[in-house]
Amino acid sequence: MNDTKSLPALPDRLSSNPRSPHYVEEIFENNIGIKLNGKERTNVEEYCISEGWVKTPSPKALDRRGQPLLIILKGKVEAFYS
Repeated sequence: MNDTKSLPALPDRLSSNPRSPHYVEEIFENNIGIKLNGKERTNVEEYCISEGWVKTPSPKALDRRGQPLLIILKGKVEAFYS
């Protein structure tokens, strides 16, 4: 049997945090890859292709709610299904 289910198009801006307005649950049913300046990143929390940035969690710093602070990295962003 050949299940050729078409994948939904990746949005311009996407967040992996369910509390964010940019979270889309259907997208996360498949594996997503993010490249920043040609290098694949595995710890991306949110991205925006048109503005050219990704947000990654800080290794140690936490905000007042106990969530990791997000660091913005700028460059050429590419999103793809892996």
